[in-house]
Amino acid sequence: MTLSKESIKDRSLWEAKKYFVPAFDHEKMISATKKAPVWVHFGAGNIFRGFSAVLMQTLLDKGETEKGIIVGEGFDYDIIDKIYTPYDNISLLVTLNADGSISKKIVASIAEAWKCDSSFKKEWDSFKEVFANPSLQMVTFTITEKGYALGQGNNFFPFVAADFEAGPEGKLNSMMSKITALVYHRFKTCKAPVALVSTDNCSHNGEKLQNAVLAVAKKWIEKKFCEKEFITYLEKNVSFPWSMIDKITPRPDASVKAMLEKDGFDDTEVVVTGKNTYIAPFVNAEKPEYLVIEDNFPNGRPPLEKAGVYFTDRDTVNKVEKMKVCTCLNPLHTCLAVYGCLLGYTLIADEMKDPVLNKMVNIIGYKEGMPVVVNPKILDPKKFIKEVLEERIPNPFMPDTPQRIATDTSQKLSIRFGETIKAYLADKKLNVKDLKLIPLVFAGWLRYLLAVDDEGKPFTPSSDPRLESSQKYLEGIKLSSKGPFDKALKPLLSDETLFGVDLYKAGLADTVTGYFAELVAGPGAVRKTLEKYVK
Repeated sequence: MTLSKESIKDRSLWEAKKYFVPAFDHEKMISATKKAPVWVHFGAGNIFRGFSAVLMQTLLDKGETEKGIIVGEGFDYDIIDKIYTPYDNISLLVTLNADGSISKKIVASIAEAWKCDSSFKKEWDSFKEVFANPSLQMVTFTITEKGYALGQGNNFFPFVAADFEAGPEGKLNSMMSKITALVYHRFKTCKAPVALVSTDNCSHNGEKLQNAVLAVAKKWIEKKFCEKEFITYLEKNVSFPWSMIDKITPRPDASVKAMLEKDGFDDTEVVVTGKNTYIAPFVNAEKPEYLVIEDNFPNGRPPLEKAGVYFTDRDTVNKVEKMKVCTCLNPLHTCLAVYGCLLGYTLIADEMKDPVLNKMVNIIGYKEGMPVVVNPKILDPKKFIKEVLEERIPNPFMPDTPQRIATDTSQKLSIRFGETIKAYLADKKLNVKDLKLIPLVFAGWLRYLLAVDDEGKPFTPSSDPRLESSQKYLEGIKLSSKGPFDKALKPLLSDETLFGVDLYKAGLADTVTGYFAELVAGPGAVRKTLEKYVK
């Protein structure tokens, strides 16, 4: 059993092993897509393969469309060469259900997959041809939040500055420069409208994409590479809808690999690319999934609402995103990530078997976060958080780790917890000092920076752009160190970019400092402190 356009024609072979097989004509889909493409996606990783691509397959299976998706990868070209091309752009989605069962679906909605770089002339020209076609309706992205960054303020990254000098016909580095060049080609050829849709898991993602594209375009206009009218086209003919996406698609798991091999499925090799991406011909993922998109598509769009996508207005998208990121999911994940690393856990689901950690995230979600939750109406916050706490996080078959989720924690605290603190401060009926466990998460992160677990054993913290700079403030603090720690911690606790607020002005700094002193008291102090305050 192998993934190929020929193999999937033998439906009985796959169905005998309970694999869902596409119901549409694969070759007809490819032909129709090439003739009049409607959807291009950039970012060929697991969230796309396990979610977005499946949405289009649902429409194809239902007869709601005859076209698939054209995929581009602008960063990690090994993904195309090692995961897409060898398998005719076909993949396998393995859904890991909370009851221990799995479902297996062959995903074949991808018509073409190319490396997005002018160094690969034939593939780059193919993208230009697609963008010159008036039929193109939308371009989506899953390139991570870092993919939209051009620099810090007006201090652009060197590779971005090089793109400004190269112009749209030059050798480009940033994905934002590449997409701007392709949209400029559309402007120069057909001038048809199009929607550029970030589906990355970051706040106000459409705004980030829009700001980046406009910044590149303005630089190229300034340097006489583009006409001034290009900005008018971007402002009037190109939309940048906001979205909220939610589905966990971890690295390919060894137990899933073993299950598939037992089935007789041959394509299970896990590839670690040159960019350190862990990827395989299969994607393992949880069942729950949510995608909410601002319905702003000037050239039309596929009827993805028939595949479960919520289309709404921008304000509602923003509320859904705040509900998830600030209360019902992301803060709980970060809490478990920090304390999971300190307590030696290697699986998020196992943490939910720990009575203290389980109770901690329940209190943070229901008691501390829910009073200020933003209710988007289209999704019920209480039902959402119930699913998170009772089905999603405890799912023992989801191979997600606290170490993975702890990545970039310094970039997450201000949104995942800071917004709740701001809401308490703004509400006269609420007292910010009633927040007891959110400050304990902050103190836990400071304790995590010591890179020593609760048994006194060193561990390697997950990658984070502010890891080293934050750790410098704690130099000299060891396990069993005695305070006071106010002088060391003050630069961190007063940093609004870290916590969303100045914790001194918010009245929470002393609480965090006190917790920290207890957490570093010696081996076993983390467990002891949690048991003391999680009542």
